[in-house]
Amino acid sequence: MRITISEDKKDLGVQAAKLGASKILEAIEKKGSATIVLESGASQIETLKNLANYENIPWNKVCVLQFDEFIGIDPNSPKSNTYFLQTQFLNILGETKVKCFHPLGTKETSVEEANKIAQDMDIDVAFSCIGENGHLGYNDPPANFETKDAYIAVDLDLRSRKQLVGEKWFKKLEDVPTRAITLSIRKLLSARTIIVSCPDQRKARGVATCLYGQMTPLQPCTALRRKVECNLFLDKPSSMLILGDNRPKYH
Repeated sequence: MRITISEDKKDLGVQAAKLGASKILEAIEKKGSATIVLESGASQIETLKNLANYENIPWNKVCVLQFDEFIGIDPNSPKSNTYFLQTQFLNILGETKVKCFHPLGTKETSVEEANKIAQDMDIDVAFSCIGENGHLGYNDPPANFETKDAYIAVDLDLRSRKQLVGEKWFKKLEDVPTRAITLSIRKLLSARTIIVSCPDQRKARGVATCLYGQMTPLQPCTALRRKVECNLFLDKPSSMLILGDNRPKYH
């Protein structure tokens, strides 16, 4: 795992997008196309904005998979992850169109459709983040480390749902869906390159857990340590617990 610490979240987004762009171009040069997974959420805004502005990427050779989506939500709702990717990434591309975009459905049965598409697809670059509870995507604790399915349907735990309220995606806890579809841990780790954009002090505990915690489904982010080609991008606030005397004690 490689760790880059930026001064602030804006520079973090620049650095993460720079690496992502280079890996996408590398895949296209090697095999003529690239498949990427895009995550949603506040942590991804700067990275996606900068990535979309790389005009030298032939986006018509890039296939985009969605990392996760709520079950039961209107996909056209501003609160859906599909809407987020449309407004925060695809619309920025303007008239440039990606080769394909596979939005996740919002029904319980949508996971079956997602697996038909993605099960045998090789992922070149996966963009992700660590949640306040240590989740990856919506792989909340205890996460399923063993499933071989590309996508799974999961229950969202309370802290994960509270994070969505704290980030102002939903007004109150009762509005937050309780189920979601997410890329599985195993499928995430199969990506050739993983880019984790993780700004803000509220993510500091999750970052420290990722690096120093016991590798267990109760701490999903620790699975990233299995991946050599994993790149963790932090800002000063999110890195505050991994430096010097601030490092937490894990037993």
